[in-house]
Amino acid sequence: MGTVTEHIDVAVPISTAYNQWTQFEEFPRFMEGVTEIQQISPTDTHWKTEIAGVKREFDARITEQLPDERVAWTTTGGLKQAGVITFHRLDETHTRVTAQMDFEPEGIAEQAGDKLGIVDRRVKGDMKRFKEFIESDRHGSETGAWRGSVDRPQP
Repeated sequence: MGTVTEHIDVAVPISTAYNQWTQFEEFPRFMEGVTEIQQISPTDTHWKTEIAGVKREFDARITEQLPDERVAWTTTGGLKQAGVITFHRLDETHTRVTAQMDFEPEGIAEQAGDKLGIVDRRVKGDMKRFKEFIESDRHGSETGAWRGSVDRPQP
């Protein structure tokens, strides 16, 4: 199992950063390899990706969501990924966004890519593009928000 942890400081208030992160259908605008995300329900999404010519589709479920604090997810079915995005207020106009993701590389190519740090670099690039997206002059604010809570499942 591979694990990636990256963070980025963004020059927007915590609610702006959090609100934008709840707009999953906007992810293709800053996540490399994500071609489409459909919001099926408040907690379920369907993803389409194309990475290094390999196309995949999978479903993910929000397992915990606390406004201005965290969004956690896990894939459902075949592909094994889980993660959490946390939001930390630095001051009134700056937020640290931290992404932690656990994944199970499939096949030799993905295992090699994991060992070479390709996933780490991709996540780092996605975080940098999120910063550019949310801070851009033409954008400057979130494209929407979902402020609902999802309680962590009890064991």
